Amino acid sequence: MTTSTAQSQPAPAWLLQREVALCPCGCIGKRRKGSYVAKTLSGASGVLRQAMSSDDIAAQPGLLQRLDPRIKLVSLLGLLVTVALLRSLPLLAGAYVVTLVLAAASKLSVTFFIKRVWLFIPIFTGIVVLPATLSIITPGHVVLPLWTWHGQPQGFTEQGLHSAGLIITRVATSISLVVLLTLTTPWVRLLAALRSIGVPRMFVLIIGMAYRYLFLLLDTVDDMYTARKARTLGGGGDSAAGRRFVAASAGTLFGKAHQLSEEVHQAMLARGYTGDARSLQVFRLRRIDVVWTICAAAGAVALLLADRGLGG
Repeated sequence: MTTSTAQSQPAPAWLLQREVALCPCGCIGKRRKGSYVAKTLSGASGVLRQAMSSDDIAAQPGLLQRLDPRIKLVSLLGLLVTVALLRSLPLLAGAYVVTLVLAAASKLSVTFFIKRVWLFIPIFTGIVVLPATLSIITPGHVVLPLWTWHGQPQGFTEQGLHSAGLIITRVATSISLVVLLTLTTPWVRLLAALRSIGVPRMFVLIIGMAYRYLFLLLDTVDDMYTARKARTLGGGGDSAAGRRFVAASAGTLFGKAHQLSEEVHQAMLARGYTGDARSLQVFRLRRIDVVWTICAAAGAVALLLADRGLGG
């Protein structure tokens, strides 16, 4: 009886009602804006994916991956100092091209490497130094007039553009060297290399903990937001709801982080942790390390001599 009655009842009206769907071009229907909290967490997930992909890159049989982390760290630091001392724009551009060659030799995608380098800091640096290219800041020969002041053309000067090019190219080359080091070296081996060259134990410990807890906290926030979203009916995607979630979650996240840090510290002490970063692989100098050291030193000296010969 109950079964026949249920079968005779019509379907609900809301199930049969037709609604305007979104077409591929977006000209029909209303597209709802996403929550900024969801966008932030999506970006955090992207950071996690990039970190995991960096570990995969560091495991590839490339040129820099085969070097001893200590030799790689010291040589790239020396190249960083060399780049900071260069005053010739062509030499800085040539040094940047060399970083691209090293990226390709280390099995890195050149497109990915360029995006990783130029995405934030060099572009931001260019925006900061842009006013210095104008004649009102850096007087000189105007190569691109923009306006006239008391009969004199004003705009971009040759001296200002040259100085801005020096700063941007130096920053891009320096960041490229740092990215090469971090992408081609596993994090544990990099910390062990820092400790082996005399970096203070507390500094290495803080860096290692900050790196690990950053991803752990991002993962915790992602789980909290996913649980809240699964238990929330309706949209709940307005900015006010997002702010309330952030405010309510901040204290909870701090409490979880404090408790977890205590548990992790006790677990590390129970397993014999003394504050030194250790790697399962023993550092060992090989022929490729000696060849790389000679080439890096010769390249740095050649750049400095060429820069001195050009007169900056």
